[in-house]
Amino acid sequence: MPIKKSAKKYMRVTERKTEKNRKIKGQFRSAIKATTEAVAKNDIEKAKESLKKAQIALDKAVQKKVLHKNTVARKKSRLNKLVKNLVKK
Repeated sequence: MPIKKSAKKYMRVTERKTEKNRKIKGQFRSAIKATTEAVAKNDIEKAKESLKKAQIALDKAVQKKVLHKNTVARKKSRLNKLVKNLVKK
């Protein structure tokens, strides 16, 4: 446990930030999971809908500085590729 006052404050700040980041991560992870499950079930409409939600959630994660913009670009690209391949079939 920290002894100094500033270290105690930093612990409180870290707890708040961790909780906020955990919430944001949960949102985009569940959106990605919904998209991949829809693709696995060959449900085109649901896949397209959940892809839009996933892209929004990922963009918000960038705005909140939870993820790096290049990481999000890669994730969005891979999800888009999955859905496009499903539509082509």
